[in-house]
Amino acid sequence: MLRIFNCRKPVIGAINGAAVGIGATMQLPMDFRLASTAARFGFVFARRGIAPDGASSWFLPRLVGIETALDWCYSGKVFGADEALEKRLVRSLHAPEDLLPAARALALEMTADSAPVSVAMTRQMLWRMLGAAHPMDAHRMDSRMIWARGASADATEGIAAFLEKRPAVFGDSVSAGLPHESPYFEDPDYF
Repeated sequence: MLRIFNCRKPVIGAINGAAVGIGATMQLPMDFRLASTAARFGFVFARRGIAPDGASSWFLPRLVGIETALDWCYSGKVFGADEALEKRLVRSLHAPEDLLPAARALALEMTADSAPVSVAMTRQMLWRMLGAAHPMDAHRMDSRMIWARGASADATEGIAAFLEKRPAVFGDSVSAGLPHESPYFEDPDYF
């Protein structure tokens, strides 16, 4: 779960079937979860005499609220995709055969016109600020990120593309690594 949380690229889950126990908790740090109408979910730990795993005590209440998290974890019930959608655990429901195409379409929609490094930084900023004690924490981080990205080739390209009314072609790559920006990803004080 922590590897997914620390991932620099957006993570989309496509749940098609049973997601119970670790199958439910491992998807919580994903940015979006789509489910087939056949999907079922369960945080069944109390029914097994154990406690929730995978940092789900941190993720689950942030996604669905404390009351729903308590209900699902206390009862250990297995519930359907409709309830997962209603309680905002998943973003959308799809016929099983349409699930993967929908997940791929969402990935393209979310990232096709965006700078990859900006998306990576935004992902980390939003997830990590969930636990910030004060808006000033976010302001400090935002200011550092704006400064770092404002000096990038991507920012120059993004502004030029806007002024020239054309699609931007961003050259910076998250996978290739950016030495001048690595402290923003690696230093926990930046997030």
